[in-house]
Amino acid sequence: MMKNLQVNLVDRSYPIYIGENLLQDSNLLGKHVKGNLSFIITNPTIESLYAHQVESSLIKAGQKVIRIILPDGETFKNWETLQLIFDGLLKAGADRKSTIFALGGGVIGDMAGFAAASFMRGISFVQIPTTLLSQVDSSVGGKTGINHPLGKNMIGAFHQPVAVITDLLTLKTLPPKELAAGLAEVVKHGAIADAEFLNWIEAHIQELNACDISAMEHAVLRSCEIKSAVVAADEKETGIRAHLNFGHTFGHAIEAGMGYGNWLHGEAVGCGMVIASRLSEQLGYISSKDVARLTQIISSLHLAITPPPWPVSKYMDLMSHDKKAELGTIKYIVLKSLGQASVQQVPDHVIHDVLRSFDAA
Repeated sequence: MMKNLQVNLVDRSYPIYIGENLLQDSNLLGKHVKGNLSFIITNPTIESLYAHQVESSLIKAGQKVIRIILPDGETFKNWETLQLIFDGLLKAGADRKSTIFALGGGVIGDMAGFAAASFMRGISFVQIPTTLLSQVDSSVGGKTGINHPLGKNMIGAFHQPVAVITDLLTLKTLPPKELAAGLAEVVKHGAIADAEFLNWIEAHIQELNACDISAMEHAVLRSCEIKSAVVAADEKETGIRAHLNFGHTFGHAIEAGMGYGNWLHGEAVGCGMVIASRLSEQLGYISSKDVARLTQIISSLHLAITPPPWPVSKYMDLMSHDKKAELGTIKYIVLKSLGQASVQQVPDHVIHDVLRSFDAA
């Protein structure tokens, strides 16, 4: 049966639907459009798999449907590709009642959402996430944007979708690497907010690696519950929402340093969580046993646990360009315990020691 939860943001509240065969539900898709012109924004890979199902459902719901196909990959999350969306919207005569359907992973969702936030100063969009990472993280919360050569997601806007429609069957076509990248974000939610959920992940690693739909349903639902609660409490990331960035400061540095697309976002975040857990231990919050346990969970999900062997200076330079840096000060998300996170300013020499610890490992 379809699960349904709400992101509570007063006049910007919206539902998250989680289930199977949702792409074929014309009533579900149709209830979230305003006018009669809808746009499916996707990439060639997802277009060949799922665009026809979404298009058919929207046509049944009385929509004229235009597809806008973007090049696939993190390397194309830039101004030039964003312009392709605006070109398609303008050529087709989109107006303020038009609706964008973001069909794909985090890159598509971020770019389609940013286009929706910007076009005519804001039109409706629906997230239809097809990767695990986007289902448990990027599709929820309204963060949209593009990358800049000097930093990830540095240009964007907060723009909430009108709905998130998560069809779990899309996970069955994910390559193992993409599945693992999404599981990193699942682990993150347990690590920062729910120790019992982390216990559940540890006990169901085999099912998660096998993409068992029952296990995936629980992983997606609980992750969305955690993220929805955080977003409802802090929509614009002035406080607790920063906890969702556990592992991301180090992870974004890895992504940027390797060149966007060489490490998937979730892969970099998984490794970033290992570094951040060592930092948490160095600060006296968690034990070496906790670090080993979290590292083992991440490793068991086929994610890297050793960062690139760069000089410390390279990491510090890359992290200084992270959007979470304020007035040149980098803020780190650490674990006070497994299941509880905190934002910290940390002396550079402590970060240096943590990064160098991987050389001796």
